[in-house]
Amino acid sequence: MLALSHYNSSASPFLPPFSNGSGEMVEARVFVEGLSQQGNYTLVQPTTSGIIVVVLSMTLGIISNIVALFILANAYSLQRRRSKATFLLFATSLVITDFIGHLIPGALVLRLYLFGGVRPEDFNTSDGMCQFLGGSMVFFGLCPLFMGCAMAAERCLGVTKPLLHSSLVTTTRTKICLSVIWLAALCVAMLPCFQLGSYAYQDPGTWCFIKVLSDTEAVDVAFVVLFSGLGLTSLAVALVCNTISGLTLVLARLRRKPGSHHSARSHDIEMVVQLVGIMVTSCICWSPLLVFGLMSVIRSYTGSIGENLSNYKMLMVMGVRLATWNQILDPWVYILLRRTVLRKIYLIAKCQAGLRGNILSRWEPTSFPSSEKKDVSQV
Repeated sequence: MLALSHYNSSASPFLPPFSNGSGEMVEARVFVEGLSQQGNYTLVQPTTSGIIVVVLSMTLGIISNIVALFILANAYSLQRRRSKATFLLFATSLVITDFIGHLIPGALVLRLYLFGGVRPEDFNTSDGMCQFLGGSMVFFGLCPLFMGCAMAAERCLGVTKPLLHSSLVTTTRTKICLSVIWLAALCVAMLPCFQLGSYAYQDPGTWCFIKVLSDTEAVDVAFVVLFSGLGLTSLAVALVCNTISGLTLVLARLRRKPGSHHSARSHDIEMVVQLVGIMVTSCICWSPLLVFGLMSVIRSYTGSIGENLSNYKMLMVMGVRLATWNQILDPWVYILLRRTVLRKIYLIAKCQAGLRGNILSRWEPTSFPSSEKKDVSQV
């Protein structure tokens, strides 16, 4: 969704130059260091290595999503099973959302980074770009979570109740469901436009999010609770649905008679494996930001954050960096967890196991008595 990089605290682009003598240079340095230690000023300056990391991260995310989109579009055009086509429609929409969510906020963050960010005293303010960037983060954060939940519920219905699934789930209803998901995420992201919450620049001044660390009000707490609650609920529902689907497929495979073949089950297994990959990726990438945001806004609103403010700033930055990787890792779930790739991995592993078995068979204990008897006969 966006890329954040480290800052160098050796200088600041907002400080006026001091060049009237070495004494004034020393006094200026002491003055600036004192402000930094008191917490009244944050010394930031973008580094060349940081910009390279941002560009590489954006490039990797764009390439990954384009490759996954090409694979999904090709599979969708060749698919004849309606249940698989519905899943591919969901997956393609998710990859498109990830692609746009990685490109637009990432470009805005890169622009802020190149211009040195905003002043620390302006962290609690919000201009037009901050409103758009914060809304983009909320929108493109909720959409993948909602879609992952909807995909898990659809597969759970398809695995446990295939007849009901075939009568209820259609391509038209799937498109309506996707429209509702996008509309719901957009409504949540636009709540600050109606004074129901607010966006603000976050430390180190290169990204915007819901106001969680200072000057928080009751509406900010409600906004964060809504955002985190919806995200965590989506992850929990996806976990339950994928667990039910996985157990159903395992039980069906155990009950299958020897020699019988069910091609439909192989498609179901592939889809459930991909959904589990999406769920694990989303949990790892998004849970820290959802939890840290909830903890930060509650501590800030109750006034108990105290000297731990810097720690919570660090947690928020770490959480958004992990969330950034969701748009990069999601496409690789479809690239790597396909039947063709998994079959090749299985064949390679089976071949390696067979080679090891042949090597071990040469050193089996049963081979030694015959050799000993041969030696005795020769004597």
